[in-house]
Amino acid sequence: MLKKFKADYKHDLVGERILTTSNHYAYLKISEGCDRPCSFCAIPLMRGKHVSKPIEQIEQEAKNLAKNGTKELLLIAQDSTYYGLDIYKKRNLAELLKRLSDVEGIDWIRLHYAFPTGFPLDILDVMRERENICNYLDMPLQHGSTAILKHMRRGTTREKQEALIKTIRERVPGIALRTTLIAGYPGETASDYEEMLGFVERSRFERLGVFTYSHEENTYAHKFEDNVPQEVKQDRANEIMAVQEQISHDINQARIGNVYKVLIDRKESGNFIGRTEYDSPEVDNEVIVRSHTRHLRLGDFVNVKIIDATEFDLYGEPML
Repeated sequence: MLKKFKADYKHDLVGERILTTSNHYAYLKISEGCDRPCSFCAIPLMRGKHVSKPIEQIEQEAKNLAKNGTKELLLIAQDSTYYGLDIYKKRNLAELLKRLSDVEGIDWIRLHYAFPTGFPLDILDVMRERENICNYLDMPLQHGSTAILKHMRRGTTREKQEALIKTIRERVPGIALRTTLIAGYPGETASDYEEMLGFVERSRFERLGVFTYSHEENTYAHKFEDNVPQEVKQDRANEIMAVQEQISHDINQARIGNVYKVLIDRKESGNFIGRTEYDSPEVDNEVIVRSHTRHLRLGDFVNVKIIDATEFDLYGEPML
């Protein structure tokens, strides 16, 4: 899939805007670099300090993309919630979202890589009020143990993360939360892992991915012993994903019978493949749309009734 779209998700993670060959969605970088001191991350070493792009520049890029047929903007940064602090002396993501929401031709705006510490709650009001801002938030939390979060230098605790999740869901009802976690960080005990597992069970994220810890040279964490065996790391990651599979299954089963606005990305094996506003390309659920009833155009929005679901995919038929 990555080759087909000429996309490199690793570059996406470090902030490169990607324009897909089909043009209907595009990654739009809003800042470069990062000021966060996370112990496991080498991005600040590679990319330097956080530098926000001016709103006017981002707005013009969005207008140019819209003129070329882009309908969905995926906003990316190493830390999107830090946006504006360097050039506007305040967190200014809410204003940026408003300006982009006003760009003619942009139907969906999707926010990625929101750091939980110092999260600007005013963006939730904008998300709730603007129809073309997706009820979706990618917020990498990295762990669910307070002790490990402290060691990771994340500036937060499990309790604070849970409180933030509660606030987000209260202020944007129906939002899909995506997160990523790391299993097997140096010093992660069985107790730390069980705390993270309980965190996942309670939080019931709509989307979740798990990585096993990788020892990166020159990072703060590299000076500590990588003392969790690889097989233990993998077992812990697998168990978390097994829990998430059941959560995803329950959430998707509840969607059967509902009608959703779906953006058609491609045709594959005789069916059309699309996404709801709750799904980012490459990493989230897809909607498999039966094509025998009508022809659909790539890049179009279609109302689709969900008739079946698995853990990570929905199946539907277009509304005639």
